[in-house]
Amino acid sequence: MPNSTTEDQNTKTLILHTESDTQRLAEQLAALPLTGSVWLAGDLGAGKTTLTRYWLQALGHTGAVKSPTYTLVEPYNIEQKDGSVNPVYHADLYRLQDPEELSFIGFDEYLDEPNALVIIEWASRADSYLPPPTLFIDMTQAASNDKDNESRQVELRLSKVGQAQDLDLSSVKI
Repeated sequence: MPNSTTEDQNTKTLILHTESDTQRLAEQLAALPLTGSVWLAGDLGAGKTTLTRYWLQALGHTGAVKSPTYTLVEPYNIEQKDGSVNPVYHADLYRLQDPEELSFIGFDEYLDEPNALVIIEWASRADSYLPPPTLFIDMTQAASNDKDNESRQVELRLSKVGQAQDLDLSSVKI
C-alpha cells in the first residue's frame, strides 16, 4: 500500500503505517523552514503528541518531551549547530474552556516571537482567537490490515500564510 496518496506543493496526504513512518514525517517537517503556528487536528489517540515528540527531537531537542495537556504550553529552546536558539512551543488546547484564557497566560507572546514555531494541538478550540496558521495537519486513525497496528492518514495543508512564505510540501514523502 503506498504511503503517499496525493502530490501537490500545498497539500499532501500520507498514510503512516508504523511509528517509524511518523518519525520520518517528523524529520521532514523539521527540515521545512516553518515558523508561526502549525495546527494539529485529530481525535484523541490519533498520534498528534507522538508526531510532535519526534518533530521536537528532529529539530534538535534532546531532553524529555512532556505533554502540555495540563500546562497548556511547554516551551523548548533548541540550540542550533551555529549556536543560535530556535524557540518552539508545544500547546495543547484540549482543556481550554474559553479562548480568552490564552490572553491571560500571554499566549500572544509565543505567536509574536520572531522565528518561533508554535505547534498547537486542538487549535480549533480557539480558532476565533488565534491568527491563521502556517500549516494545518489533520490526523485520522484508519483501520490497518495488521490487527496489531493502526495506520494513520495525515493531511498536510499549507494555509495562505504558508503559501505566501513559499513553503513547498512536494518533497514530503514517506
